[in-house]
Amino acid sequence: MFEGNIKSLGMDIPRILLGTSPFIGSTHFGHRARLYQLDLYNQPETILKIIKKAYELGVHGIQLIPYPPVVEAVKWAIDEGCQLNILGTVRSTNEKEDIKLLAELDATVMLLHADITDSHDWNTISHYLKMIKTKNSFPGLATHTPFRTTKKLLNSPIHDLFDVYMIPLNKIGYLMDTDVFMDKERTEISDLIKSLDKKIIANKTLAAGILTPDDAFNYLKTADFVDLITVGVASEDEAIETFELLANKK
Repeated sequence: MFEGNIKSLGMDIPRILLGTSPFIGSTHFGHRARLYQLDLYNQPETILKIIKKAYELGVHGIQLIPYPPVVEAVKWAIDEGCQLNILGTVRSTNEKEDIKLLAELDATVMLLHADITDSHDWNTISHYLKMIKTKNSFPGLATHTPFRTTKKLLNSPIHDLFDVYMIPLNKIGYLMDTDVFMDKERTEISDLIKSLDKKIIANKTLAAGILTPDDAFNYLKTADFVDLITVGVASEDEAIETFELLANKK
């Protein structure tokens, strides 16, 4: 389903990426966020084990949110022979530092965080996209509001300044800017994204653990506008369950 790499526009990026939201205890995990903070964010050695297990299972790309313990674990993994293809997030209020750090890690893609993109401040966004371009990395955007923001991007002055676009996408529309996500909404988002004409990364694919991997991936098979997916896991066992299942999906 998502085997191989994206090879276009000079890109060579794995279609399946290890997500890092569990590693930072992202708030969208609800009550589990605090557990992830304790068990993962404060334990970079555990993050390293998960990265290495995912790598053994063929997941050689990582969508890196560059918080210190995650960066530390990624550097350890690289030192231990994992040739990771890094797609990094540039965080709001930390733009210059993150761009510098991700450039040092040879990130293939740098995505401006959704908090930046969804501000629709085109001057600021343009400034950082151009800065990313000077680092020989593909510039991209992430959004929390794929319906609202994509409509604005279609006619924006920055349309030609980015190559990659990351959106939340899952079967139930969780963490997307829609109250319902049925056939009408699925057709609408498909048409919007295809009109944008960028390389598309889907994140929040498991709906923060609400969906089983099997259910989630069966839906993603129908989303023909998606080029890459990110999948976050919180343990080596979850990595085995998730990525072995994904490898068997055709």
